[in-house]
Amino acid sequence: MSARARRSGTTAVAVAVALVIWAVADPVLGHRLRMTDGGDPMTVGAAAVTVASLFASLAAWALLAALERFAPRRARTVWTGVAVAVLAVSFLPLAGDGMDGGTRGTLALMHLAVAAVLIPGLAGGSRAGRPAREGPHS
Repeated sequence: MSARARRSGTTAVAVAVALVIWAVADPVLGHRLRMTDGGDPMTVGAAAVTVASLFASLAAWALLAALERFAPRRARTVWTGVAVAVLAVSFLPLAGDGMDGGTRGTLALMHLAVAAVLIPGLAGGSRAGRPAREGPHS
């Protein structure tokens, strides 16, 4: 399987995992994911979950591709460090006010699940730092 196909699949799985978590919390269990930021409450729906997880996936993929091009020997190590740091920073908004414990827990689970798919899925099997294969399919 090509790296592009594997990474496309990883992106699709990351989005699907986030949507499954949302679907269990919201439609199945009936817990609306709501946040307030001083104004009217904002409900986190399927579209927001899709856009956020797709954006995170594509940004992660783009960074990894850039690192593989410009720093191939250290690409995976640097990318993994950045991915873990971004995951940690993504929890900062969850520490504030404006959401109940159910919303906070569900969003935290989404962040962890997407990272659990993206980190090994995008970096795994990367050819960074490996000699290029010879032949027509390399």
